Amino acid sequence: MSHTPSPSDAPSPQTSRRDFLRRGGALSLGATLPAWGMNLAAMAASADAAAALGNTGDGYKALVCVFLQGGNDHANTVVPVDASGHALYARLRGALATPRAQLLPLSPLATAPAVAGLGGGQLALSPALPKLQRLFNTERRLAVLLNIGPLQRPTTLAQFRARSVALPPKLFSHNDQQSVWQSHAAEGSTVGWGGVIGDQGLLLNRAAQATESLSCVNLAGNAVYLAGQQAGQFMVNPLGPDRLLALQPANMLGSQDCVDAFKALVGTQEPAVHRLAKEHSAIMRRAMDTNAVLLDKLSAITVPAERTQPSGNPLADQLRTAVRIMAAHSSLGLRRQVFFVSLGGFDLHDNLSGQHPVLLAQLDEALAQLDTDLDALQMRDQVTAFTASDFGRTLSSNGDGSDHGWGSHHFVMGGAVQGGRFWGDWPEVTDHDSGAQNIGQGRLLPTMAVDHLAEALARWMGVTEATLLDTGAKALDRIAPHRSAFAGNSPLTGLLTG
Repeated sequence: MSHTPSPSDAPSPQTSRRDFLRRGGALSLGATLPAWGMNLAAMAASADAAAALGNTGDGYKALVCVFLQGGNDHANTVVPVDASGHALYARLRGALATPRAQLLPLSPLATAPAVAGLGGGQLALSPALPKLQRLFNTERRLAVLLNIGPLQRPTTLAQFRARSVALPPKLFSHNDQQSVWQSHAAEGSTVGWGGVIGDQGLLLNRAAQATESLSCVNLAGNAVYLAGQQAGQFMVNPLGPDRLLALQPANMLGSQDCVDAFKALVGTQEPAVHRLAKEHSAIMRRAMDTNAVLLDKLSAITVPAERTQPSGNPLADQLRTAVRIMAAHSSLGLRRQVFFVSLGGFDLHDNLSGQHPVLLAQLDEALAQLDTDLDALQMRDQVTAFTASDFGRTLSSNGDGSDHGWGSHHFVMGGAVQGGRFWGDWPEVTDHDSGAQNIGQGRLLPTMAVDHLAEALARWMGVTEATLLDTGAKALDRIAPHRSAFAGNSPLTGLLTG
C-alpha cells in the first residue's frame, strides 16, 4: 500500500460517514485505487437527473482538465505581436520579453468578433507552441480564453482596491488558488466542480450498467477538481493501470493463503464491524475489481496513431493513457467521463526565459498528440480539453522571473470547440501599476470568471437547468456557484456545440 493513513487521517468518533469519505484523500495500491471519497454505494439514483442528461443523446463525451501546476506565465504564452502592442509588452516585461520576430501570429476567423480592448492589434503565441498555432489558425479546433480567473462577481479596479465586493479567498496562494480554480473554495474544500459534473455523468453510466467507478479518472495524483458529492476519483498510473501481483498465488509463494492474508490486510476479505471500516473495505474491493476490469479492457486497445514526439513528456504520457481509457468506453459501457492530468514546474520566480519555453513545448506536443490520437479513433467531437492553472503572473520582472498574479489566458481544444477565435476581452495594462485591469505590477484583474468556463463545459456534458443534485438544488448552481452574480449572457455562450 503506497499510503498509510496517519493518526490525523483516521476518522474521529465525531466524523460523519460522508466527511470521512470525502476527506480521506487518495488511497492507492500501485497508484490505481480511487479516493476514499468514492461513496457510490450511498448514492440514491435520480431518475429525473438521468433523464435530463439522457435527453442530450446517448453518445459518449469526455472532459479533460489539463492543470499547469505553479501558475503559468500567461504574458509569455499569449503575446501582442502588432508594433505598438509589442512595444508596450516589451517595455513592461524587460528582459523577460520574447522578441517580436520569434512570436507565432494568430489569425482568427474573419467572422470572429473583434477583441474588445485590443484596439485592432494582433495576438501571437510563444515560439514554443507551433502545434497550437496550427490548431488555432488552420484546424480551428483551439480557442483562446482571455483574462480568466476566479471571481465571485463582476469586479472593477476601484472595487478591488476598496474591498467593497466579495473577492476570491486567499489570492496569490498556490494551494488555495489551485483549490479555488478547481472547487471555487480555498484549500480544504472537499467537492470540485469537475466532480459534480462527474456525479451527473455517473447517473448515465449507472443507467447503462457501466463500470461507474471510472466516471472520474485522475492520472496526476489527488485533486479536489474530481471530487464529487457522490462520484470519486479513480487513480490510474500515468503509464497505465498496474497489475496487482499480490492477488495472484504464483506471486505469493504459490499460496492462496498468502493472497487471502493480503486481502485481509487491506480490508477486502475479513468482515468489518465499524461502519466506516465497512465503507473502506467496500471501496477497496470496488477499486480492485475496477482495476482488474480496466486492465482486461485496455489489453485489447491499441491507439492507431504513432507517438511522434520525444520521450520524457509526462503530460503526453498521461494523455495517452487517458485516450486508451476513452477508447475502451464502449466495452466499459461508459457514456460520460471526466479526466484530470497535470504538468508541473510553472512557478518560475527565476530562469523563466530558459525553463518556460521547455514547459510550453511539452504542453504543445501533448495537446497536439491528444488531437491526433482522438482523430485516429474518430473521437475528436466527443472530447474537450482545457487548460487551467493556479493563477497568472506579474507582467513586471523580479529579475529573471515573475511573481504570483491572478487573471490569465487559457486554451480550450476539441472538435466541438468554436476555435480560431478569442473569447473574452484583452486586459488594459498601460504601465507597471496602471490600467483598468492592473491591480499592481501587471497582475491582471480577471474579466471572465472560472464559473463561466465551468458552466459552459457542464452544459456541453449534458448538465441542464433541470439537472438536480440529491439535495434538490440545481447542479449548475454547484458547478458555477457565482453565475447568478453575472448579469446577461455568459462571455462563453457558443464556445461549444454538439
